Amino acid sequence: MTDPAKGARRARHEAIRAQVADEETEAAEAEAAENAAILDVSLHLRISHTLDAELRRRAAAEHIPTSAFVRRLLTQAVHTHESGGLSAADVEEIARRVTREELQRS
Repeated sequence: MTDPAKGARRARHEAIRAQVADEETEAAEAEAAENAAILDVSLHLRISHTLDAELRRRAAAEHIPTSAFVRRLLTQAVHTHESGGLSAADVEEIARRVTREELQRS
């Protein structure tokens, strides 16, 4: 490989690294802002080991902390309840989830 080709490849790799670093910084800043701005109340509750394991598994699958995943679920549940019920998309998603879980158990 010629020196100009190596230089171009290095430059391309550096640009990719810089972009990834910027995205990681933005994500960390957004999470910190969320934590500082809206997380004023601590909630403690008791759940089953099975539910705990499932919440942790789903959070890991989405690459987010379990507490952030649970906050999102609670927020969605409250907003769904306030809006008067489930939308057609919600019902379809639930049906898909139930089907997936049944197939996994088989």
